[in-house]
Amino acid sequence: MAVTEPVPAVVSAAHEGILRRQSARESAARTYARALPIVPVRARGMTIEGADGQRYLDCLSGAGTLALGHNHPVVLEAIRAVLDSGAPLHVLDLATPVKDAFTTELFRTLPRGFAERARVQFCGPAGTDAVEAALKLVRAATGREGLLAFTGAYHGMTAGALEASGGARDVRVARLPYPQDYRCPFGIGGPRGAELAARWTESVLDDSKSGVPAPAGMIVEPVQGEGGVLPAPDAWMRRMRDITAARGIPLIADEVQTGVGRTGAFWAVEHSGVTPDVLVLSKAIGGSLPLAVVVYRDDLDVWPPGAHAGTFRGNQLAMAAGAATLAHVRENRLAERAADLGTRMLAGLRSLAHEHSCVGDVRGRGLMLGMELVDPSGRQPALSDSASGHSRSASRYDGPPSAARDGRTGTAPGSAAHSHHPGSARTIPAARQGDARTGGADSAGAQPRPSPYDAAASGEHADPHQRPSDTAHDLPESRPHPPAPELAAAVQRECLRRGLIVELGGRHSSVVRLLPPLTITDEQATAVLDRLADALDTATRAQHR
Repeated sequence: MAVTEPVPAVVSAAHEGILRRQSARESAARTYARALPIVPVRARGMTIEGADGQRYLDCLSGAGTLALGHNHPVVLEAIRAVLDSGAPLHVLDLATPVKDAFTTELFRTLPRGFAERARVQFCGPAGTDAVEAALKLVRAATGREGLLAFTGAYHGMTAGALEASGGARDVRVARLPYPQDYRCPFGIGGPRGAELAARWTESVLDDSKSGVPAPAGMIVEPVQGEGGVLPAPDAWMRRMRDITAARGIPLIADEVQTGVGRTGAFWAVEHSGVTPDVLVLSKAIGGSLPLAVVVYRDDLDVWPPGAHAGTFRGNQLAMAAGAATLAHVRENRLAERAADLGTRMLAGLRSLAHEHSCVGDVRGRGLMLGMELVDPSGRQPALSDSASGHSRSASRYDGPPSAARDGRTGTAPGSAAHSHHPGSARTIPAARQGDARTGGADSAGAQPRPSPYDAAASGEHADPHQRPSDTAHDLPESRPHPPAPELAAAVQRECLRRGLIVELGGRHSSVVRLLPPLTITDEQATAVLDRLADALDTATRAQHR
């Protein structure tokens, strides 16, 4: 069946029975199974076939685990070779030829200057355990306890990883602002917003009365995935590296989801040229099987034997599959392919943003893409003039005349939702559109909005004795519209009916996420955007009935 054909409507009794038994037997904590009531029985590449005979294009990819898609031939061959060799499948942390081959290939892919001084710790089979190991490591190396992490972060579901994540409550973590354009915490976005976030970080660390003692480390995602597909600006990443290096704070890059070519570089930190002290890796490095490691600078290697251990850290099948995956991505330049195709898919999503006022923003990097859905009818709070007390409805932000009418008043011209890109969402342009780095404040097509700071720099309001209350405030009047999680869930359901599996993310689960395998074809990419566009049309029409 061609990827663009309608899926069949047959529903088998076996399919329904399996779903009923899952609901009756499994935990209330199950997640994906609730939004995606399918029973996969076969899969190859990007296509999944359910027990009911329906076929789906998988843009979830095991939450980013399947860099090469399902059952890629090089992965299956590597697994069969281990099974047929008679090699032990479980060896704790003993040395084996399979482990040696994996480590060699992993080090071959690491950023320049990092591999020469790197050490690797094999962890339990999930990324969250690798995060726990990284936190233990920097605490042992520095003798300090506290951590720096960012709003919107997601680092796993174990206790320490949750402490560093955005939803934490009772923690030993100082929470710092993560830069973003559409919902900038400072109401500015662009390079100015990122600069304010960096200055806030410096202030927290250098102010003796900030209440934040010298931390053991800083942990950051180069692209926040669960936080809503937010690529960190390259310049901001470099500032975080400079800030931490100058103060002797180890920088931990969580590349559990962004690694192995996902963002258009083999490791996402390479976009900015940053070399972290610690890399946390999982998901795609196991070639679809459970594997997690921490790679770190050798001078941090001060923890004693047994400081971090785990029964299943010697998974030979995962190491074989992982080595094959890493080599295939490297040899076939799939990271470059992800950058190219990701840019073109982002252009298609931007076309949807122009057609639908409920699309507040589209963003991403490589094949890690997101579309934030909003309620364009949501009321925006008026800002008051602090001097006069009058509510002001006219904006000093010089946007296009349609900016206040098209449902994206919080998005700057030149940003994802307002950039002009020819072609419809149903067509993948044949040539690259702008910079392959499809996100971040440094990227092409993500121009900063005009800032009031620019006027100040040019001499306007130059009186040093003039108080802020003497003039109108310098923040843009516009606000991003409220998130629309119900609409996002409806779009996800309509996608599934059309044979497309997508994930939801973001603070309010209002971001439709696309995480296709790096092996996605141009035809499949067109089908993904075609089905997503149709699902969005249907969901928005139903909402307005």
